[in-house]
Amino acid sequence: MPRRRREFLQWAAAAGLASACDAEAEARAAQGPLEVSGKLITPPSGAELPKLQLGRFLVSRLIIGANPFHGYSHFNRILSNHMMEWADRDRVCEILARCERLGINTWQFSHHARGMGDLERYRQLGGTIQWIVLSHRELEEDPALVRQVAKLGPIGIVHHGGSAERKRRAGQTAQIRDFLKRVRDAGVLAGLSTHDPAFLEQAEEENWETDFYMASLYYLTRTPEEFRKILGTRPIGEIYLPEDPPRMCEAIRKTKKVCLVYKVLAAGRLVDSPKQIDEAFEFVLRNTKPNDGMIIGMYPRFSDQITENVERFRRISAALGS
Repeated sequence: MPRRRREFLQWAAAAGLASACDAEAEARAAQGPLEVSGKLITPPSGAELPKLQLGRFLVSRLIIGANPFHGYSHFNRILSNHMMEWADRDRVCEILARCERLGINTWQFSHHARGMGDLERYRQLGGTIQWIVLSHRELEEDPALVRQVAKLGPIGIVHHGGSAERKRRAGQTAQIRDFLKRVRDAGVLAGLSTHDPAFLEQAEEENWETDFYMASLYYLTRTPEEFRKILGTRPIGEIYLPEDPPRMCEAIRKTKKVCLVYKVLAAGRLVDSPKQIDEAFEFVLRNTKPNDGMIIGMYPRFSDQITENVERFRRISAALGS
């Protein structure tokens, strides 16, 4: 049996994916630790990951993102292609099964053919991970498509942050609110994503039709003019200002609704040491509400990031009593 398939069957059996497992894989998984690329991985001991309440759903406060799976490196096309080449559909299913085994029960990804195809395949294998989907233009403009996606059973459908910010600047906030209403009318929780803390505050103060928010720690989507006003120029590439996270966390703490924080690690710019990652996790847990969560993209090609981040989240949240 090829190594990739053997490892996947181990993961699948451990996560309860009975339809994907043969007797050999089930027996191997029952023995205890998983063998991943020659390394034995033992699930963390102790309590489950802390949960938050989102509508009728219990959601692990640590949520896995999908950018590394689907080629959104936020660096350049070379790295994006590198991610896409490795994270094929089989590997995505392996990673999701591993997340479920270790206590991450929710996946956030964008609505496109690749993401929906990965979800469909994982469901066919018996995977039960909950999911939150981020819109794209077609989903925002096609009410029938919203209803179609809603029938598949997501926790929530979220309006894309960059798209919402462009509409807001153009005076088209009614379009955003209409989308949120359509999502709710379809029987699904409606979310709004933003990089701009002022936008988050506006939606909360005006009681927009949102059930929760996705909030980026970094305001990447400023206009060139805004960046020039701050920096005197518009540098090349995405800009991560260290002053942004405290401002967004201030806005998050003012909200009554759940916020799912993303860009916690500045799209991979804060991963040079375990200490640096610890500090980023701790910053979010210290500066947001006890019922908020964080979305972390993981690329476990070179290390077991899933176990590392689960253990990190548990340790830091326990130390903070959050």
